[in-house]
Amino acid sequence: MRVFRFAKSSYSTKEHDCVEVARNIPTTVAVRDSKRPGGPILTVAPAAWGAFTADLRRPQQP
Repeated sequence: MRVFRFAKSSYSTKEHDCVEVARNIPTTVAVRDSKRPGGPILTVAPAAWGAFTADLRRPQQP
């Protein structure tokens, strides 16, 4: 059984929770809502997570 070790996003605050991400399993990145730690978990391949986060860092076009 996989045991994910989640870390809360640095963008989370007490008033505005965000997401938690677990990257401790080499073949999987797990993401969950930090307000619902017992809720559903989204899992993706590390390459997909890397592409997603790279796109988030890309400057927005007007």
